[in-house]
Amino acid sequence: MHIITHGDITGLNILPQQCLQWVNEVLKHKDQYLLPPKISIPFKTDGFYNVMPAILTPFGYAGVKLVNRYPQRSPSLDSKILLYELDDGLPVALLDANWITTARTGAVASHAISHLAVPDFSVIAVAGLGNTAVAAVDMLQPVIGSRPVTFKLLHYKDHGQRFQERFAHVSNYSFSMCTTAEEAFQDSDVIISAVTYKENDWCPPSTYRQGSTVVPIHTRGFMECDRVFDKVFVDDIGHVKHFRYYNEFASCHEMADIVQEKCTGRDNNNQRILAYNIGIAAHDIYYAAQIFELLKSKSSNVNVTGPTGNYWF
Repeated sequence: MHIITHGDITGLNILPQQCLQWVNEVLKHKDQYLLPPKISIPFKTDGFYNVMPAILTPFGYAGVKLVNRYPQRSPSLDSKILLYELDDGLPVALLDANWITTARTGAVASHAISHLAVPDFSVIAVAGLGNTAVAAVDMLQPVIGSRPVTFKLLHYKDHGQRFQERFAHVSNYSFSMCTTAEEAFQDSDVIISAVTYKENDWCPPSTYRQGSTVVPIHTRGFMECDRVFDKVFVDDIGHVKHFRYYNEFASCHEMADIVQEKCTGRDNNNQRILAYNIGIAAHDIYYAAQIFELLKSKSSNVNVTGPTGNYWF
């Protein structure tokens, strides 16, 4: 069994276009997987172990992702994936999954925006300017192309400056700093929130303009929007049935329904749309399988590693 490290994976220099393609490929076959809900086991104070299994029958792989959080550790979150060949059940690789988690989260958010945002969207608000938000914006580059786009960044410590420095090389990106959520969100075509905890909503639903697309990567801060937005799209219905206002969604479909042409995404430029992608193990396991295949084709030597530091900064 191969042990695949963070360095092995980043050494492949996997491009955003590839990550977006992998997200789309997973959704094409979503109804063919065995994909039980994740198991979350809390312990101590703010610690947990999350177990996420999946069997990807069309691709010949099965696997389980394990994420744990130890608040006193830096970084506090760490994840690993155990990958199996489906034919014989033999484990083929143990992968560090920190890059996979960040990259697929960003790619899933970008994929949703590509299908749900108004055509030629040009103003994007971003709250929570850490690794996940950077990943989402990085994965948006193939979607945006060369057209000018303005990012309205919600101020937090020095994160806005670091965020701008990260994308200083992209000539068609411009940035402005906002001190309040209302200032950032009210005139934006797309709103990306990567804040991990938000006790109350950012703004009342009336703040969001007609035609806006809201992507709450960690689900927090938009509860009242659930009741009034025109459409809600999710990666898995089972992950959102516990939402307080689930039964009040005007319309709810999975992103896979768009990819499989079972439904449309945006029907007109006035609809306000929410995209809740909680995170499904199918993406993680598929990414792991593709990385394993890439490394196998390169005959890479792989070694064991512990938790890694920040991926983007």
